[in-house]
Amino acid sequence: MPEADVTYADVQFKRPKTNDPFLSSDDTTYSEIKTQRSELPVCANCSQQQVGSNRKRHVTSERAALLVLSLLLVAAIIALGFTIFNNVGTKRNVTKSEDEQLKEVKTGSSDQTKSPPPSSCPPPPTCPLPSTSPPPGLNLNEKRLKCEAGWEPHGEKCYYFTTTKSSWKDSRDGCKLNGGDLVKIDSREEQIFLEARLREKMEEAEDKFWIGLTDSEEEGRWLWVDGSSLDTCLKFWNGNEPDDWKGNNGTNPDGEDCVRMGEKGGAADLKCWFDKSCNVPHKSICEKAAETS
Repeated sequence: MPEADVTYADVQFKRPKTNDPFLSSDDTTYSEIKTQRSELPVCANCSQQQVGSNRKRHVTSERAALLVLSLLLVAAIIALGFTIFNNVGTKRNVTKSEDEQLKEVKTGSSDQTKSPPPSSCPPPPTCPLPSTSPPPGLNLNEKRLKCEAGWEPHGEKCYYFTTTKSSWKDSRDGCKLNGGDLVKIDSREEQIFLEARLREKMEEAEDKFWIGLTDSEEEGRWLWVDGSSLDTCLKFWNGNEPDDWKGNNGTNPDGEDCVRMGEKGGAADLKCWFDKSCNVPHKSICEKAAETS
């Protein structure tokens, strides 16, 4: 046993006084007593109680956390259920509304049109159905037009581009013989069409075409062949035209009272009208209304 664990104590035992001669009253007996110290806890059950307390506290915390998680899970399930219920209800309402609209459309269509009775002799399955759409490149508006051979349809009119050259008056007479007159340009779109066609037909710069515009009755007062005045918003004069040029040394005293048009290389902003002496021979553009087919 270690020395530090030993406690020494001196104990004196005194004998009581007696008359026994064999015993002396002064005799003393010493006895050495060694005791081992052991450190004992103040409370033997304290550590066990503390461990138990800690375990109880840990279990309680886990239960609380588990309870919170369970509540959150239940709340999430309830919210998901409400969401699914609402979505299903909304989808049903939308579907119902679409079905009602479709029913109304079908009802309206059935009221307005009645299906034709079935044919007694339907075409065989191998026969192709007739096409209701126009062939590629064919304008629906042009499909309704009917022009004579040699005349070109555009809009609601037919145009004829003559290949022979004659004076303005003779050109107009030739158009009348074919049921038309020299062309009157009523819109910018019509000017675009004619300017583009003349670029293709002109062989040289002076290969221009007469149109139905003149101021032969009164200088500066331009009239179309139908007697209507020139619209100031539909003028396509080139450069300084009209200039009523009377020729060198007055060789053309009547001036230039008739209008021709065309630019071989194309006209800027469609400006390709020129006044010219009505006696100069030129090709011409005839025009008449188209017949519906």
